[in-house]
Amino acid sequence: MTDQLPLPKQMDYVFREIKDELRHLPSGTVFVQIRNNVIGKFGIKHNPLESRNGCMQLEAGLEAGLTEDHLKAFCKMAIDSLRYKVNWTHGEIFYEFAVRKSTFSASVQFESNYNLANVLLR
Repeated sequence: MTDQLPLPKQMDYVFREIKDELRHLPSGTVFVQIRNNVIGKFGIKHNPLESRNGCMQLEAGLEAGLTEDHLKAFCKMAIDSLRYKVNWTHGEIFYEFAVRKSTFSASVQFESNYNLANVLLR
């Protein structure tokens, strides 16, 4: 089924699936693995929590998590960023995010993967 869905629609499903987790995170990295233009594995790498005097706490300056507006902006940015995925079908995309002083920021990093055996067979 997913191989029939356009990549932007698949990305929308990813963000719907992880939105409840993102509501509780002030920062981290969303990762998406793509094989044959189909999203397979995806998830969130949480930024580490600090421990002081045996108590776990958020990194200084970070807030409780993403608001509904942050979630909508994040999903839109992730879908819009797919325009920059050019000429590769296998790889990963990483979306780093943080909320500081109620300001949401995010960045994207693409990683394309190639297999020499497949290239030589062409």
